[in-house]
Amino acid sequence: MRVPLASVCVFAGSNPGRNPAYEESAAHLGRVLALRGIELVTGGGRVGLMGTVADAALEAGGRVTGVIPRDLADLEIAHRGLSELLVVDSMHARKLAMSDRAQAFIALPGGFGTLEEVMEAFTWTQLGIHAKPVGVLDVAGFFGPLLRVLGSVVDAGFVHPAHRSQFLAAAEPDDLLEEIRRWEPTTISKWLGPEDR
Repeated sequence: MRVPLASVCVFAGSNPGRNPAYEESAAHLGRVLALRGIELVTGGGRVGLMGTVADAALEAGGRVTGVIPRDLADLEIAHRGLSELLVVDSMHARKLAMSDRAQAFIALPGGFGTLEEVMEAFTWTQLGIHAKPVGVLDVAGFFGPLLRVLGSVVDAGFVHPAHRSQFLAAAEPDDLLEEIRRWEPTTISKWLGPEDR
C-alpha cells in the first residue's frame, strides 16, 4: 500500500514573471497542497513565485518549510513567516536539505536556478540517488521548450525513453499531483546498450 504524499518541494522563480497566470498558478498550487495536508518545502524567500506559493499555502493553513543559503537571505529576502526557516551555508546544502525533506518535486516557472534545480532532482531520480517523482507545472506553456528538448535528448540517443517518461508535466496542480501519486520508479539502467540505439 502506497504511503500518502506528505511533502512536496516546489522550485520557483524569485521573480514573478510577466504573465499574471504564473502568480495565479503558484497561489493555486500553494492552496491545493495546504488543503491536502501536504507540507510545502521551498527555497525560503518571500519574493517572486517562491513567496507567492508559500504565502498561499500559509493562508490556507498549510505547513511551509523554507531553506535558504546565508548569502541569499538578504537578496531573496528570507521569508520570516514560514512554519520553519532553515539558513544553510551554501546552495549545495540548500538543495540537499530540500531533497531530504520532500517526497516529490514540482517546478513552477522560473529562471536559471529553477531549471537547474528541477533537472538536478530529476537526474538524481534517474541515477537512483533517490526514488522521488519530479514534474513541472506547465503554466501557459512555459515548459513546452524544455519538454521538447527532453524529447530531442531521447531522439539523439542520450536518454532511454523510459527515463524520459518519468519526467512529469501537467498544466493544473490537481492533475500533476495525480501523476505524482501514480508514479513508479523505473528499473531500467541509465546506460544505453546497442539495442537501444
